[in-house]
Amino acid sequence: MNRVPIGQIAQLNPRTPKNLNEDQKISFLPMASVSEDGKVVEQEDRTFSKVKKGYKYFERGDIIVAKITPCFENGKAALTDSLENQIGFGSTEFHVIRPDKSKIDTKYLFSIIWSNRFRYLGEKSMKGAAGQKRIPIDFIKDYEIPLPSLEDQRRIAHMLEKLEGLISRRKEHLQQLEALLKSIFLDMFGDPITNPYKFPIEKLSNFYINPKEGTKCGPFGSALKKSELVESGISVWNMDNIGPTGHMALPFRMWITEEKYQKLAPYSVIDGDIIISRAGTVGKMCVAKMNGEPGIISTNLIRLRLNDKLRPQYFTSLMTHCKGRIGRLKTGPDGALTHMNTGILNKLEFPYPPVELQEQFICMLEKVETLKHRYRKSITDLEMLYATLTQKAFKGELDLSRVALPAEDEQLLVTGESKDTIIDEASSDSQSLENVDNYNFTFPQFENRKQAFKLWLTRFIEQVKAEDSLSVQSFMFETSGMMAELSSEGLLEEMGLDKYDDEISISDYEIVKSLIFNMIKDGTLAQKFDDDKNAVLVVPN
Repeated sequence: MNRVPIGQIAQLNPRTPKNLNEDQKISFLPMASVSEDGKVVEQEDRTFSKVKKGYKYFERGDIIVAKITPCFENGKAALTDSLENQIGFGSTEFHVIRPDKSKIDTKYLFSIIWSNRFRYLGEKSMKGAAGQKRIPIDFIKDYEIPLPSLEDQRRIAHMLEKLEGLISRRKEHLQQLEALLKSIFLDMFGDPITNPYKFPIEKLSNFYINPKEGTKCGPFGSALKKSELVESGISVWNMDNIGPTGHMALPFRMWITEEKYQKLAPYSVIDGDIIISRAGTVGKMCVAKMNGEPGIISTNLIRLRLNDKLRPQYFTSLMTHCKGRIGRLKTGPDGALTHMNTGILNKLEFPYPPVELQEQFICMLEKVETLKHRYRKSITDLEMLYATLTQKAFKGELDLSRVALPAEDEQLLVTGESKDTIIDEASSDSQSLENVDNYNFTFPQFENRKQAFKLWLTRFIEQVKAEDSLSVQSFMFETSGMMAELSSEGLLEEMGLDKYDDEISISDYEIVKSLIFNMIKDGTLAQKFDDDKNAVLVVPN
């Protein structure tokens, strides 16, 4: 495939036109107006007279990309096709790229600017002092990109745009679930400042497992050196293992030997411990789920270990949903707590609800967390797929001959045989496209419910081949969640299942049971006896 430097197919940092009127309305974009998801999130109207000096000029349809660290590395770049005014101005820390539309599709070029490879190489080319490094314009000018035909550029861009839309929707669903949890929490317990249910005010230290082990800061750097980390062994918690919404984020990326663990045993982590960050995003926290495996905390973390009178899930939810409203804790402009240490925790006071009420909330929390886990996994799969498709598309390794142009098919990118070809090529070592196929490509029309279950069960078996056995309950749970989502998005009718309720019934279990027996007969599944469980298991063959 022909490759050309961006400087040959785009104008870089174009000059401000000389014929602009002083009173002309323009769209103004400070750096904060561009999200790390590649979108313009807000804009304000100004007059040209107020921005003509000290700001960067661009127009609707240009690409803007942050040039300063860490904004560039974090993905602050955007298409400006959503500008309300034709002319725009913004931070001088933007580079502006104006594509020659006779040679390159704007969205195709943006997908390259947005790619991990561009970001990685751009970071390597940065110049300047620490904290003030910038991408030189010559890096963009000389950066070579693949240049297929304009039609293929549009096909690639449209395909990637659809995937971006799916990822955005999943992230929106996560935000909605987080808002739901906060609403449930406040409904059950009220604002901790006003304490409308008159719960008694208690000190957190009253609920420590004991005075010695209740709180523990991570070991000093000299106690755990980088040179002592190993490729596998006892897990070491880092700040990255605490998710932004209070969930435990895997995988672990640091380990120590058993011998080193014995020396650092006071910093151990067990099931039910609360892990809190005291650097970076201060006050981020989650409940540890170690499944009986040992672990320790690293330097910038605090471990909180409670007795059975205070449920850790309740306390982390209180601190997550009511941050800054507990014990006079302060938050910064980014929403994070400004300070966190064991002294603050020892003195922390909060309304204390009965254990029974805490457990009622935890039951609801666990149901919502199960849904959130599904969405997080879907996002990870889609992002992996996006990266794979991007890499293959830019190398010219995808057969785009049957991929519809946007004008021909605005709903779907890939149909029939060509979809399967691209799926096979792009995800030969992962199941990421299965999720996309379930929700976003053309749905097969099913003559009956059994036909739908047969397809979904076949896919489910493929996904659990590495597991010990097939869990019918897990399959039915996944199917129930999928059908509920399909129903909410109005897609059941497209699948020919509009006359069926989206709730899983007893008859559905009978359908699945008969399908499993047939799969055992044809050799797709097999049975084996598990001595430890004293049970017959069904396993993929």
